[in-house]
Amino acid sequence: MSANELSQAASPYLLQHAHNPVHWRMWTQKALQEAQALNKPILLSVGYAACHWCHVMAHESFEDPETAAVMNELFVNIKVDREERPDIDHIYMSSLQAFGERGGWPLTMFLTPQGEPFWGGTYFPKVEQYGRPAFVTVLRTVAQAFRAEPERIAHNAKIVRDGFSKTAPQSEGFELTLDQLNNLAPQVVNFIDQVDGGLRGAPKFPNTPIFELLWRAGARLGKVPYRDLVKLTMTHMSEGGIYDHLGGGYARYSTDERWLVPHFEKMLYDNAQILELLALCHHEFHDNLFLARARETVGWLKREMTIPEGAFCASLDADSEGVEGKFYIWTWEELVAILGQEDAAFLGKFYNASRIGNWAEEPNGKMVTILNRLEAKRPTPEEEARLAPLRQRLFEARETRVHPGLDDKIMADWNGLMIASLVNAATLLDQPEWIELAAKAYHFIASTLQFIDADGNPRLAHSWRAGVLVTPGMALDHAAMIRAALALHEVRNLPGASSFLTRDYLADAIGWAQALETYHVDEKSGLLCMAAKDASDVLVRLSPTSDDAIPNAHPVFLSALIRLAGLSGDDRWLKRADELFKAVGPSVRTSFVGHAGILNALDLRLRVKDIVTAGPKRRELYETALSIPFIERIVMDLDQPEEILSSHPAKAQAKLAGEAAAFICSAGVCSLPVRDKQSLLDAIG
Repeated sequence: MSANELSQAASPYLLQHAHNPVHWRMWTQKALQEAQALNKPILLSVGYAACHWCHVMAHESFEDPETAAVMNELFVNIKVDREERPDIDHIYMSSLQAFGERGGWPLTMFLTPQGEPFWGGTYFPKVEQYGRPAFVTVLRTVAQAFRAEPERIAHNAKIVRDGFSKTAPQSEGFELTLDQLNNLAPQVVNFIDQVDGGLRGAPKFPNTPIFELLWRAGARLGKVPYRDLVKLTMTHMSEGGIYDHLGGGYARYSTDERWLVPHFEKMLYDNAQILELLALCHHEFHDNLFLARARETVGWLKREMTIPEGAFCASLDADSEGVEGKFYIWTWEELVAILGQEDAAFLGKFYNASRIGNWAEEPNGKMVTILNRLEAKRPTPEEEARLAPLRQRLFEARETRVHPGLDDKIMADWNGLMIASLVNAATLLDQPEWIELAAKAYHFIASTLQFIDADGNPRLAHSWRAGVLVTPGMALDHAAMIRAALALHEVRNLPGASSFLTRDYLADAIGWAQALETYHVDEKSGLLCMAAKDASDVLVRLSPTSDDAIPNAHPVFLSALIRLAGLSGDDRWLKRADELFKAVGPSVRTSFVGHAGILNALDLRLRVKDIVTAGPKRRELYETALSIPFIERIVMDLDQPEEILSSHPAKAQAKLAGEAAAFICSAGVCSLPVRDKQSLLDAIG
């Protein structure tokens, strides 16, 4: 076969490469069989639509006919969208790291015809620079080694194969405890930048699991310094250039230590996790900065990231017109032309905008401005009233520019993260319309990405675009959508919600939990495999446990199991959570900080309060329970008390509810009835 087949793809990333002179294949059994028939090594290139350096390598090499000719002669070339196939990406990213190389995207891996990795890297320039060899030199050297040094190729492949075959770390009798969490928290404080927030150094990523860990430590050990450090971080992120001050939403990370210069791509999963921290910070500190950023971020989500059917798109590109950040940056002359000299100077005082600029635009080095408020005092109400229309004028002018590319894949896992985040933030920030936004997205996922397999099991596809489903789904797809279902189940009885919360969310959650147990649990280790057991095109089914930018499936499923137990009254889910904690314990012990997400789930398991509301006049108590931070409670509203399992500790207490009562249950014991709002808040503490 001698053609580029990516025009047949649904992925926006693959479609970006559909007109390359490279004879790209998609990841299929047919492509692997072609490599075997030709006895050619495979060049695997993995990236994603919003990736800046992926675009650079594409423009330099994949669009170049001479480079493409070498690729086509020497290799079977396969393109993979890492977001569409995170299981494939994880296998080969882990392989690269096994060779002692640092990971990143674009990922460039060289495989045997059987798909076994034997060498790789990330970005390779077209000509030798940055201390990296020219890409064509790499291609010829690798192809020559494949032909002339089969023993070396086999040795490298064995390194990876042996690494994959290792069992999970073992630690007889090791158990995760609350004392370990308490001892870890002061150590984590030492990693935090005490001036600008975030982890020390650059680049700076949001690292939301670590800051949730500190937030939870604040509840156990005292709010200072733990929650103050979260506030510091969220403040600097929300005032820095990593935040889009005109359109809302946070970029993926900051390239510097001050949060000034972002890597401009915006990812759905980042903004989902950040939204929950904004809600917690506003609830705790009553700083309207956090409320404003939450509202603006949801505004961006609705305006730019939501398809007509209601689901949420994956990402916005870093580049427009081939230049990173071009859509977002300003020259002083542009600001003056739009606002006038006086208003430009006024806005500049608050947003670090001046004739000098604050960033050297790549690649020409011209000084431009990234709007930020890192160096300015907060505007007074009168100053803010003048600034708001100026920002609006800049936003409208920016809308006339060429927009960054939108990756409009609909992904079950990332949508699940955002759906739960919207619900959780809505209950803390009193934004009920966000619940409807979440419900619409959920409906699309449940109706479009859910399928019934040959055995009659309800399962999820991983992604959808243009009518094309990528199946079977990953572990995180099911875990995140379970969490989303349970969040919607908790709020289903809010006033007015019945008009759009129309599904049996608890039944959905139970069905997906059973699917996860059936198709994703490794029988030997007890861990969750990313890929389903009936995924036929993966070299090996891996079970990563550590945190990444995208949440790991283990902590998401653990927290979902704990909530599922509380909301269903069925203890088998809590027993399953305890089994999974035992399975992940040895891995956590190798790197506590790297498993902050699992430790957060442990804190939920050990400290969560189940609040049961009952009685025909319970509405105020129910709404009060939901207004308590979501990381501290599970709310079971007994709209149908006869359906509660007899094993649930609230069964007996429900009979005592009378007109209205709340019961706070923990460790199998429920409180006496609580009859009024303030008493409930006082009891939770």
